[in-house]
Amino acid sequence: MEDVDQSGLEEGEKRVIISFRAVGEGHVSSIVFRRGLINKNNQVSFVPAGSYVDEPDIVRNTIYQRNVFFQNAVSIKLPDPVMREVQDKLPETFDYVALKQVIREMQQRYQVDHLLKRGLERLLWLANSYYEINFSLDTDISDRVIFPYSDAESRGIEDARFVRYTNDKGEVRFYATYTAFDGVTIQPKLLVTSDFYHFNIMPLYGEGAQNKNLALFPRKLNGKYAMLSRIDGINNYIMYSDTINIWENPQILQTPRYPWEFVQIGNCGSPIETSEGWLLITHGVGPMRTYCIGASLLDLDDPTKEIGRLREPLIIPNKDEREGYVPNVLYSCGSMVNDDALIIPYGFSDSASGFANVPLRRLLEKIKEDGV
Repeated sequence: MEDVDQSGLEEGEKRVIISFRAVGEGHVSSIVFRRGLINKNNQVSFVPAGSYVDEPDIVRNTIYQRNVFFQNAVSIKLPDPVMREVQDKLPETFDYVALKQVIREMQQRYQVDHLLKRGLERLLWLANSYYEINFSLDTDISDRVIFPYSDAESRGIEDARFVRYTNDKGEVRFYATYTAFDGVTIQPKLLVTSDFYHFNIMPLYGEGAQNKNLALFPRKLNGKYAMLSRIDGINNYIMYSDTINIWENPQILQTPRYPWEFVQIGNCGSPIETSEGWLLITHGVGPMRTYCIGASLLDLDDPTKEIGRLREPLIIPNKDEREGYVPNVLYSCGSMVNDDALIIPYGFSDSASGFANVPLRRLLEKIKEDGV
């Protein structure tokens, strides 16, 4: 994504911040950052990383609205009488400490029923999913690592899809959807920052906020937030919302069509606005579980309409990219445009990262030529 600071650059250059998935002990993943520069020839270079990692301050001071919180807790699937009992013990607004006290009292009474105790614990995990992290202002961006900080993230945070978002007032924020995993359950989450020092984190809710692969459009469409998702693990969906963390009524946008995407189609990050439409970089899974990267074009005013889709993959794993912890996989969580070229950062086989670029105009023409 574009860096906040674009000062002191020559024509054709762009300063960028790139997020990576960093995998540590126990294969638990975190989010790390590097600052880079795209030159006038669309080559990417990086500022050397710092020599240490900064531990941020974690702040949990969220006040919850009872009706909203328990509406969003439906996915935990506690028996209705138990869920009502928890609600009845809490005021209209409450904090994490109050919820924890109620949960612990009820777990004592239901201690024989281990499944029920587990369900009650997940209510706490849901509340614990809201937090802030604040890094020291004297750190380099490569020193700032977002580790899993809540119980819902205990087995890792993956696939952060960052987007530079402009609101109705012209103000810029950076949002990222990502996947939290506790070893059993996937929870889609949302991160927001304006400076990459201070981050607010919250869970995403609703019928459309299931599974992986959520990607936010970079602005509102017809007065509503817009998001892509892959709730069934096979197809691309689109949905709209008045509230950025509640997503209902997903509609199928794309289904697998060509052999290289017959198993699954998903997005590779937020759509990119162009004069010809919304450019959507996709991943397709085909035979032998091979992941390739493709591209589609959606109508600017109504992105439920697909203008065209590449018949062949844009990028496929070469012989040096097929081997690794997860073989045969090319995957990206976001691309960018610089000087009429599309630049695609991508990871291969969970082992390393690379970059590809293609002339934007030529790509758009080919997508429209291939059509639907």
